[in-house]
Amino acid sequence: MSAGAGPSGAGVGHRVLVVTLDRLAEQMAGPAIRAWEISSFLAGEHDVRLVTFGECSRDGDGFESRRIGVADFRAEVEWADVVILQGYIAATFPWLQEADVVLVVDLYDPFHIESLEVLRDKALPARDASLASALRELDAQIRRGDVFLCASARQRDLWIGHLAAAGRINPLTYDADPSLGELVRIVPFGVADTSPERTAPAIKGVVPGIAADDLVILWGGGVYNWFDPLTLVRAVDLLKEREPRVRLYFLGMRHPNPDVPEMRMAVRLRELATERGLLGTHVFFNEDWVSYERRADYLLDADLGVSCHFPHVETEFSFRTRILDYLWAGLPIVSTDGDAFAPLIRQEGLGRVVPAEDEHALATAIGDLLSDDDARSAAGVQVRRVAQGFTWPRVLGPLAEICADPRRAADASRITAVSTGEAGRAPRRLRDDLAAAVRHLRGGGLRHTARKVRDRLRVR
Repeated sequence: MSAGAGPSGAGVGHRVLVVTLDRLAEQMAGPAIRAWEISSFLAGEHDVRLVTFGECSRDGDGFESRRIGVADFRAEVEWADVVILQGYIAATFPWLQEADVVLVVDLYDPFHIESLEVLRDKALPARDASLASALRELDAQIRRGDVFLCASARQRDLWIGHLAAAGRINPLTYDADPSLGELVRIVPFGVADTSPERTAPAIKGVVPGIAADDLVILWGGGVYNWFDPLTLVRAVDLLKEREPRVRLYFLGMRHPNPDVPEMRMAVRLRELATERGLLGTHVFFNEDWVSYERRADYLLDADLGVSCHFPHVETEFSFRTRILDYLWAGLPIVSTDGDAFAPLIRQEGLGRVVPAEDEHALATAIGDLLSDDDARSAAGVQVRRVAQGFTWPRVLGPLAEICADPRRAADASRITAVSTGEAGRAPRRLRDDLAAAVRHLRGGGLRHTARKVRDRLRVR
């Protein structure tokens, strides 16, 4: 696509490639869910392919989904007009810097900050290496991206700082749009635009030790090092005397991606629940991971959702996707203060916000909601109202605009010059251009090839 201009066929469906490293299967974690929902949404107007370098056992509905190998990736990119990628991909394939596509970089997960906590219990060299890998990937993404997606206003500030330091906020991008509203766009995680439906009981009256009339607190996702389930367990230990029917259920202890090991916090959590004598009486673990389609059954069996974390920098820029499931299911929410959702919960009356690492405040907040049916019901009404603003069709609106009229960044010619170098490149560039033209002609036909040639010339 041309720098600062869309294709002559703007408004006609384009070829969109969505790329993830995550497992596309019955059980999916946040990155895979986001890639799946993006593909499903865009497939209504465009020719969409969703590819992963991991397992793929899930068929797309209206779009193609499949596993690819490293050797297959270049052909997939050359097929596309728009590429939307997430995770550790850009640094692995340096030729992406010169690819004739509009590259949309999904930065909803600040993985470089997350890496500081993931290996916190490891030796310093391992932690340094992990961060260096994250920064290499981030550098490759920021140098090449035409549009950047983030999940919140806080994240937008973070990524604008990175872009400024990398020279991507320059006279060309600033003059094209001084607000940078097109370069960095807020696209949160979303929820389905249809209400959840129960297919069968999942927790109450099903899990041994949890009766049909018990009061269930749901921890709606995995247990990672940046979360604080320990304070929550201590709060339940305090609360059980006031409300004997309280039950805390952890929805997923084993990550669906087999490459993600059990983290230190999960081990400490099991130890604490056992030490306090709560395991199997007031604290329960789902040792597997709930399938994407069945998660509604678990959410609808809960009385409120919880999210507890530490006062880390990761918290500042996080966007807790489990909160979106609570919104979808109309669950009142009790959350630790400090993240992007805390102001929303407080201002919109979605539940309670408590200080970090304060088990007494947490026990009081949970107990007040569990013991007051009217307060819990009122919070649920507000939660369902707010959820309407987070449906996938609404939050993906900016991405629909990008794909309807794909445009290279205003400094696209500068990106290409920096990434390739100009001196002595003419013969090699000509060979590359001819080879690319042949591949485009074979893979996409004359019209597709003509558009690719035109766009490459415009960028130069």
